Amino acid sequence: MTKQPPRKAGAKVRVKTARGRTVGQAKWLRRQLNDPYVAAAKTEGWRSRAAYKLIELDDKYKLLKPGMRVVDLGAAPGGWTQVAVKRVKSDASKGGFVLGVDINPVDPIVGALLMQQDFLAEGADAKVIEAMGGKADFVFSDMAAPATGHRQTDHIRIMLLCEVALDFAIRVLNPGGGFLAKVLRGGTENELLATMKRDFRTVRHVKPPASRADSAESYVIATGFRG
Repeated sequence: MTKQPPRKAGAKVRVKTARGRTVGQAKWLRRQLNDPYVAAAKTEGWRSRAAYKLIELDDKYKLLKPGMRVVDLGAAPGGWTQVAVKRVKSDASKGGFVLGVDINPVDPIVGALLMQQDFLAEGADAKVIEAMGGKADFVFSDMAAPATGHRQTDHIRIMLLCEVALDFAIRVLNPGGGFLAKVLRGGTENELLATMKRDFRTVRHVKPPASRADSAESYVIATGFRG
């Protein structure tokens, strides 16, 4: 089990605006430099701080088990794929299989197969099943559309991503399988949860500690796919 990174006390790094750097960019940089998850990810070799979100969710809900076949949609830069490899033991000849799918190329990850593929394209589900040698036991997605700064628009865009990821998962999951995806607070997530309850036995709406407190993001977890 990977422990949460410690929240170190001490002076924070200050970042000033400079030529070519906006106030917003300076704020983002300051947050990155003072984020213990960012520092821990660099130390522990994770490609993104987002790896800790999956670690925390899996530690609490026991989603991933050795030998599972897992699909990571929108895998770049690969943090969640890295965690999946460790949890299903696909890097240790334990029968696990991790497939990272992204429309952009992703640098190789030991223990994972990476597929440059638009999962919305016709026939993508069949390609995924063929690559894995069968259907998946878990599908997850930490995808988010580029932020516009308009709250309602951003909510609609990320919820649409979650909905199409769910539709894809339903086509590639084994009975009993699970689905995990990012959502944004805004109201329509309740409709999504109701839809998921028709296809899965257990549905949860959660926010892991690694998800920043000032962020509207949370996650939906669905397990026990009815097939």
